[in-house]
Amino acid sequence: MHSPWLIWGVALGLVNHFCFHKYEPSGVNVTFPLLAVQPIALLMFVEGPFTFMGLAWSYAVFLGSLSLSIAAYGLSPFHPLAQYPGPAIGKVTKLWGFWKTSQGHKYIYHKKLHDTYGPYVRTGPNKISVIDPPSPAVCQILNFGGLEKGRYYESGRHPSIPPSVVCISGEAHTKKRRVWNRAMTSSSFRDYEPLVSKRASQHGPVDLGNWLNFFAFDLMGDLAFGGGFEHLRDGEDTGGLGERIRGASYLSGQLPWIINTLHLFPRVGRIIQDCNDFGQHLAMQRMKDGAVGTMDLWYHLADEAGTEKQKPTFEESAADGIVAIIAASDTVASTMCSLVWFLLSDPEYYRRVQQELDNVFVDGDDPLEVSKHQELHFLSACMHETLRLHPPIPSNGARQVHLHQPGRNIAGRFIPSGTSVYTPTYSLHRNPHYFFPHPDKFCPQRWLPDSKFDKHDTSAFAPFSLGPANCVGQKFGNREILMASSILFKSFDLQFADGFDSDAWPKSMRDFFVFTRGPLLVNLTPRHRN
Repeated sequence: MHSPWLIWGVALGLVNHFCFHKYEPSGVNVTFPLLAVQPIALLMFVEGPFTFMGLAWSYAVFLGSLSLSIAAYGLSPFHPLAQYPGPAIGKVTKLWGFWKTSQGHKYIYHKKLHDTYGPYVRTGPNKISVIDPPSPAVCQILNFGGLEKGRYYESGRHPSIPPSVVCISGEAHTKKRRVWNRAMTSSSFRDYEPLVSKRASQHGPVDLGNWLNFFAFDLMGDLAFGGGFEHLRDGEDTGGLGERIRGASYLSGQLPWIINTLHLFPRVGRIIQDCNDFGQHLAMQRMKDGAVGTMDLWYHLADEAGTEKQKPTFEESAADGIVAIIAASDTVASTMCSLVWFLLSDPEYYRRVQQELDNVFVDGDDPLEVSKHQELHFLSACMHETLRLHPPIPSNGARQVHLHQPGRNIAGRFIPSGTSVYTPTYSLHRNPHYFFPHPDKFCPQRWLPDSKFDKHDTSAFAPFSLGPANCVGQKFGNREILMASSILFKSFDLQFADGFDSDAWPKSMRDFFVFTRGPLLVNLTPRHRN
C-alpha cells in the first residue's frame, strides 16, 4: 500500500467522523450503504487495480481511522460531555448500552451506573442520565419549559402510521393533548366505570399474570374501540392479537433508530402493518356499531362531539386508540402483577389489605363501588409503593437538546446541543437522597400520613413522568388498579402456587420501554363474604 493511499484512507475516516458528529444520522438506511461504498470508491480512484487484498486494506484503514477518531474524541477532555463521569466504553460507543437494552436490563444497568458514579452519568457518547434532586434538575428537564422529546419517540414510528400523542411535541402535542385531557376528566371516568366493573368481575386462570394482561387488554379494547376482545372469556389471547400489537411496540422500544430499516424485512414489516391494519379495522367497526351505551374513549379521540376546530382524521384516531391499548394495558397489568407479588411476599401487609377491604366493604357492599375507594388508605399506599419500586416505564424515553438548538443550563449544569437526557424512574425512585431508609424495600407505610421515615420526597415520585408530556391516563390507571385489586383481594385468598419460585420472579422483568414479566403462578380460593 502506498502512503498517499493510506493518507487518503485515514482522511476519509476523519471526514466521516466530522460529518456524523455535526449531522448525526437518524437511521441506518443511508448510513450503512454510505459507509460500505466509500472504501470501494477509495480503492478505485486512489489505488488503482481492484484486488481482494486491496479491498480488505481499504476497509481496514477507513473503518479503523473512523473508529479510532470516534474513540479518541469520546474519551478526550475536549468532548462537550467530558465533565460527566461514566464508563469508558459508554463514552466511546452506543453498542454496550444497546446490548443492555436488547436484553431488557437497561433499568438495572442505569441503577448500577448511578450507584457508582452519582446523580449525573454519561451513558453514551452523547447521552447522560440524571437523577439529581427533582427540584430543580429533573423538573427542569421534564416540566413546562423543559427539554423536548428526543428522537427516540419519533424514530420508533413507521412512516405509514400517523403520529400519536406519544411521538409529537410542541403545538401539535398541545392540540392532541386537549382531546386526551377531555377523555380523562373525572366526569369521563364515571362513563368508563361500568366497563371496568364488567371486566373486573370476570375471573381467570391460575397464571395471574395472564389474567391481568387479559383484563387490562379487554378493558382498553372496550374503552378505545367499543370492544373487540374477549381474552378473559376465552382464557387465551385469541389469534395472538395482543402479542401482535405488543410486538410492534416492543420492537420500537428496543430498536427505535433502526425501525425504518427493519421494516424492509418481510416478517418485521408484517408485524408493523398488522398493527396498523388491526387498529383501523377496530376503528371502522366502532364507527359502524356506535358507542357501547356510553361515551367511551373513542368518542373523545375521534372528537365525535365536534369540539375541535379541526377534527382528527380517521387514521390519527385509530393510531391513538392502539396507543391507548398498548400503553394502558401493559402499564396497568405490570403494576397489578407487581402489587400481587409484593403483597404475597409479605403476609403481614397482605392481611392488612384484606382487613381494610373487609372494614370498608361490609354487608354485601360491592368492592367496585368507587365512592368508597377513598377509604382504602393502606391499599392506596401499597399501590404507590409498588409504582415506586416497579414503575411501569422504568427507564423513560429520552429528552433532548436538539442539534439546531443552543445548549441548556439545567440546575447549574450545562447540557450541550445534541445531547440526549434520560431520567430513569427506576433509579430515581430508589435514590436514598429521596426515600430513606430502605429505598429498595417495599414499605407501604411510608405513604401514610403518620409516616416516620427520615426522607420521603414525593417530588421525586414520577412513575408517569412529569410536566406537559406526562401520562395523560395516570388518574384513570390508578382508579382502574384500585377497582381491580379491590375485587381481587376481597373475593379471593391468594397464595403462590406450589413449586413457584416467587423469589426469582422479579428477575423475569424486562425493560422494553414498558416492563414485561414472566408467569405469576398463584392459587385463588374464593373467600366468604361479609
